[in-house]
Amino acid sequence: MLQNVSLIQKYNIPGPRYTSYPTVPFWDKEGISTQNWIKTVKRSFDESNTKEGISLYIHLPYCENLCTFCACHKHITVQHGVEDPYIDAVLAEWKLYIDILKETPTLREIHLGGGTPTFFSAYNLKRLIDGLFVYAKRPEMYDYSFEAHPNFTSEEQLQTLFNLGFKRTSFGIQDYDTTVQQAINRIQSFEDVEQIHAMAKRIGYESISHDIIFGLPHQNKENIKTTIANTLKLMPDRIAYYSYAHVPWIKGVGQRGFDENDLPKDEYKRELYELGKQLFFEAGYVEIGMDHFALPHDKMYKAMQEGRLHRNFMGYTAGKTQLMIGLGMSAISDSWYSFAQNEKRVEDYEKRVSKGELPIFRGHLLSEEDLVVRRHILNIMCNLETSWKDEIMKLDAILEITERLKETINDELITIENETLTVKESARMFVRNVCMAFDLRLVEDQIEKRIFSMTI
Repeated sequence: MLQNVSLIQKYNIPGPRYTSYPTVPFWDKEGISTQNWIKTVKRSFDESNTKEGISLYIHLPYCENLCTFCACHKHITVQHGVEDPYIDAVLAEWKLYIDILKETPTLREIHLGGGTPTFFSAYNLKRLIDGLFVYAKRPEMYDYSFEAHPNFTSEEQLQTLFNLGFKRTSFGIQDYDTTVQQAINRIQSFEDVEQIHAMAKRIGYESISHDIIFGLPHQNKENIKTTIANTLKLMPDRIAYYSYAHVPWIKGVGQRGFDENDLPKDEYKRELYELGKQLFFEAGYVEIGMDHFALPHDKMYKAMQEGRLHRNFMGYTAGKTQLMIGLGMSAISDSWYSFAQNEKRVEDYEKRVSKGELPIFRGHLLSEEDLVVRRHILNIMCNLETSWKDEIMKLDAILEITERLKETINDELITIENETLTVKESARMFVRNVCMAFDLRLVEDQIEKRIFSMTI
């Protein structure tokens, strides 16, 4: 089942997950001026709003518990009085963008991430979404989704968001084994998950996803089998099977709740992935991009079949919008031509918004070369293929890139023929390594300090 162990050892190196290019550590040190950010937002909006609409990512950072595997920007509290001022700030930030855009935006995609979006009451979730549509319109075809913690999600929240147009949700499962759950401080029973999953189905959600993580402390083949067996009892429409990214050196990450010796290592960790993948295949799931699986009726599968799969800071999506605005603390926006990230502390975020300022603290204006590299990396991550036959896809550095790819050719992971690179289906696990050969900023500006998780 497992690929050549020596190849896994060879290519299992720190590397980006490529939800953007350039990746955040390689954004220009001087950042981006608010003026340049606004300029690219207007340009992208004018080019795309009428034909495809825009996307909104809204970061809702609060959690009642700290899960020790989590590397997200979050704020731990049991005081729900934080909800009202935070929603007020997000809607105030949205109004700042409305004033910039001038025309009414069409919201093709909305995704609520966190944190725990369902930390917020049904009333405040409705107040948030209703507040967005004071200044926006909904197209005939749209995709609204949210992340949910099974322990902190009620029928009222599910029904309220469904009534507001949300037809897709993802439940954070991670693992069902009690020893693993204790190590990561994420205690939730299968019975509780089964209940909330059934509730979402009964309400009418069209796509339910379960997030599972392999590589967690104390995980082994037996508890992975149990976790997946329980998951397959419910047959979610999508499954995200993520590799645990152990990055405890990042400030503020709570990944210290267990001994690193408890983590599955190298080839054994990969065996957990291959085991899971085989079980998903046997149950009728199809692998999508990297770390994602879907049943053939799901939009994600259809998007892959039709070449419409896209990847951004929200991960894989079944459709593309050129402009994605991120609202809330730490949210990242993407105008295609530039990136901008909001303040990472709730207090700083709310303070700047209250002053009528876009709460941006860093960003990056893409060069022409960046834009071409970005297209190549997106093609590889979404379609396992890219080409530089067309003039718009040519790079001065293409000979250097292909030289860096010689080992992957020799190891029979990719082919390059007629100015077209194809990642072999059997080499899907090495897709991040292939992208790294195109990552000119990574090559030119090697960082001594470790900043990325392992690629495999």
